[in-house]
Amino acid sequence: METAKHQNFIIFKPFGYLSQFVNNQTKRTKKKLLGELGSFPENTMAIGRLDEPSEGLLLLTTDGKVSEFIRSSKVAKEYYAQVDGEITSEAIELLKKGVEISTETGKYITKNCTVKKLLETPQLPERAKKIRDERHGPTSWVSITLTEGKFRQVRKMTAVVGFPTLRLVRVRIGEITISKLIPGEVKEVPNLVKLTC
Repeated sequence: METAKHQNFIIFKPFGYLSQFVNNQTKRTKKKLLGELGSFPENTMAIGRLDEPSEGLLLLTTDGKVSEFIRSSKVAKEYYAQVDGEITSEAIELLKKGVEISTETGKYITKNCTVKKLLETPQLPERAKKIRDERHGPTSWVSITLTEGKFRQVRKMTAVVGFPTLRLVRVRIGEITISKLIPGEVKEVPNLVKLTC
């Protein structure tokens, strides 16, 4: 699927960056873009996106076929979400079975997914902007693994069941994890498809 002329990168997108190389926004022109993290060839694209306040694993490629494959339902994406409040087992069951969220094209029922409460706070780098502290009430962490990717899907899902997301980190795409990366780090790799499967 991949040929030598294409280039692929694994990055840890930090908080506050847009998942793009060009800022199309006319009002907010001082945004941080992926190009500030390293030197990328022309035609490099992000495979899927993480919204500005989200962090974690983002794959980049110059190969459209690779992008299409990784964005497909064949490749699972796992997120750690810190939510407002102690998430209940009822909320977790609802998330697993699918909930109704709004998308640009109307209402959408999310597909079955894997959701579990994390019993310990995950070992993640500190975020550039502090999350509110415990004085505002408890928080909890969940792992959500999806095979689809609607715009702001995880945030919408946790909000629907009454536990808004405070911090969102994508930790895995297929078999690739962020375990050894630090925010802002870029790693060039020869073959993303092999790594994700």
